[in-house]
Amino acid sequence: MMKLIQQMQRRTPLGWLQLSHDRGRLLVALAGIAFADVLMFMQLGFQNALYDSNTRADRAMLADIVLLSPKALNLQNLSTFSRRRLLQAMDVSGVQTANALYINNITWKNPQTRLSATVQVMGFDPDQPAFNLPEVNQQLNKLKVPDVVLFDRGARGEYANAIAQVDEGKTVTTEVDRRTLTIGGIYRLGASFGADATLMASDQTFLRLFPRRDAASVSLGLIRLKPGYEPQTVAASLKAHLPEDVYVLTASEFVKFEEDYWKTASPVGFIFGLGTAMAFVVGVVIVYQVLSTDVNAHLKEYATFKAMGYHNSYLLSVVFEEAIILAFLGFIPGAVLPIGLYALAAKATALPLYMTVFRAVLVLTLTIVMCTLSGAIATRKLQSADPADMF
Repeated sequence: MMKLIQQMQRRTPLGWLQLSHDRGRLLVALAGIAFADVLMFMQLGFQNALYDSNTRADRAMLADIVLLSPKALNLQNLSTFSRRRLLQAMDVSGVQTANALYINNITWKNPQTRLSATVQVMGFDPDQPAFNLPEVNQQLNKLKVPDVVLFDRGARGEYANAIAQVDEGKTVTTEVDRRTLTIGGIYRLGASFGADATLMASDQTFLRLFPRRDAASVSLGLIRLKPGYEPQTVAASLKAHLPEDVYVLTASEFVKFEEDYWKTASPVGFIFGLGTAMAFVVGVVIVYQVLSTDVNAHLKEYATFKAMGYHNSYLLSVVFEEAIILAFLGFIPGAVLPIGLYALAAKATALPLYMTVFRAVLVLTLTIVMCTLSGAIATRKLQSADPADMF
């Protein structure tokens, strides 16, 4: 490899000269690589938005340890367990508080359009903050008023006018199952693939919205520890102390639990991964066609080099030089275009879509591998070329 690099440094940049000789073919090749890069960027962007948006609420919970039912799939598909387990958890050394969180979906009328929409409601005791969200915690007194909720500014849908009215101090009401709800304040969490909007409510308001729901059946248990106690150690004690009808996860394990669902159990994560792989294959095919055509067009010249005593390594370096040039030049428009597409998609979907350095480096690496692999395939005929057969 080092010998090949040294040869490339000493010799005439034949690869670039061949590519730049046919400007039309070069532009088509760069457009193809940029297209493949844009596809990979968009698939990876949506995949990251899937994991990021669906773990926002999990990461915002004020908890060192989370209790949940073994039947729970993710935050949108939770089962319930007995509130008695929270009282039992208080017997374990290191546990400071153990609070209940109620979560369920409900259909309400959009306060702006008056059309029905499904939102996720999270109910908790206003005297015991459940989320590390300053905007929510500053308005906990509002939740103590019956049928008053806080609404997510980052919700997906037509809510701009209603949010503006709340910001101006006006009263905004809507209906939920023949009950009138008042939006008492606004906070920001953000939409996700699982929920378009989230309402924060008191546990009493939550139970009024779901009259069939037993107060003794909770969705999650949020456990906070006393200073100086390690979550892993206390979690092990809780697992030994509590029955098997409840799962015990540290905060980081709970986030991973949610993320793993979307990665493995949900088809959405697989689709985005498959889309990235297909974009990579498309890029390999495009670059292969370009390099293969170039090799075939100059096969006699390559054969002449062989007859003059040049080794295969020199000829291969020419093709790999072309591949690397195509990779870097094609990556530039392929990385610029997704920035605008991310902004457009984020505005339309209210999902966290943005460019990251890690993703840019990953796609650049994939692009280099893609072009190098194409070059390796395209050089097979070149290695077997016999000067005597060319003339």
